[in-house]
Amino acid sequence: MYVALVAQQESFLKQGTVDLRRAIAEVPPYLNKEQKKEQQMRIRRRPIQLIVLALALALSGQVFGQDSSALSQPQGAGDTARTRIIGEGQRLKIEGIVVKCNVDTFALREPNGTETVVVLTYKTNVKMVREGLFRRDRNTGTSYILRGLRLKAEGSGNADGQLVASNIRFYEQDLRTAQALESRVDPVETLAESNQQRIDADEQNAQQLAGQIDEVSSVANSAVVAANNAQATADQAQSDADTANRRINGLDDYEVFKTLTVHFRLGSAVLSPAAKEEIDEAAASVRSESLKGWIVAVVGYADTTGNTAKNRSLSERRAEAVIDYLVTQHDLPPRRLVQPFGYGSLKPVATNGTRQGRALNRRAEIRVLVNKGISSQGSLQQTASEN
Repeated sequence: MYVALVAQQESFLKQGTVDLRRAIAEVPPYLNKEQKKEQQMRIRRRPIQLIVLALALALSGQVFGQDSSALSQPQGAGDTARTRIIGEGQRLKIEGIVVKCNVDTFALREPNGTETVVVLTYKTNVKMVREGLFRRDRNTGTSYILRGLRLKAEGSGNADGQLVASNIRFYEQDLRTAQALESRVDPVETLAESNQQRIDADEQNAQQLAGQIDEVSSVANSAVVAANNAQATADQAQSDADTANRRINGLDDYEVFKTLTVHFRLGSAVLSPAAKEEIDEAAASVRSESLKGWIVAVVGYADTTGNTAKNRSLSERRAEAVIDYLVTQHDLPPRRLVQPFGYGSLKPVATNGTRQGRALNRRAEIRVLVNKGISSQGSLQQTASEN
């Protein structure tokens, strides 16, 4: 796109330069100094206006005629630009038009179509030449290098065959022309890229739609096969669903499988030999059952002897003593244990008014709980294996 536009730019610029000189020479001599200056400024604006108008027309024709041009262009026809490879250390001075711009490089195309990649460094001196008696040249940054700008670059080649620029020169008038070109080309290119993106998206959507149609057809065929087999497995599926529902509903529900009570001496949280023996017998009984989904809850109690805080602490230590014995002597996994708790003198099983009643209240209760959902599943599987 830029090659054609730049060629048109050069043609209009040459013609505009001739017309400009002719028009300036024909300024009436009877005008005063201020009127002559204003007339000359108007005349100098004409080439730029003509270039902008020509570029707009050229771009419009290229955008709206893009499809027909692509169809009519023969295969293999296109840009004939050649890339120049510069020897490392070779000094070179070139002049041309910028056709591509990156952060630290740009491509410069010479009149013969040869393109050279120019590298910018912090040492590169960029200067804008300003015509006029009292107008000095101006040092500018690399941001002034735009597509469509005619400039001269001087430097030496690097190991990649590129020109590392030491000096860059361009005229102020060429910069203005490039700025005008950029302000009109960028929106057109943006529109073209947006249209291409929409076309690509439409094509991708069409491909996805075709794939979805094939997938739906495959699913439909599979559904027919599945429907033929569904009747044979419907009863079994319903039975499995009912069993699963019963199991899920029972996961949060536990039932007491076994309860064991051990007693303690007055003010003590130490297990007696008799209490240890009772715990050993209960542990052996639970192991023989091959239970699934079971946990152990231990709760401590005390009589009303002493104050409430002391009895509460004493009951907790009694529960912890039982758990310590189960873990250390019977290898009870901690994950099977419920957090121990001490009720103190609350929830007595006998009256605290007698010595015998207080002895019964100094206790720890060991409850083996079984999950209803898991145990019922195990029972069903055992029944099925027996049948």
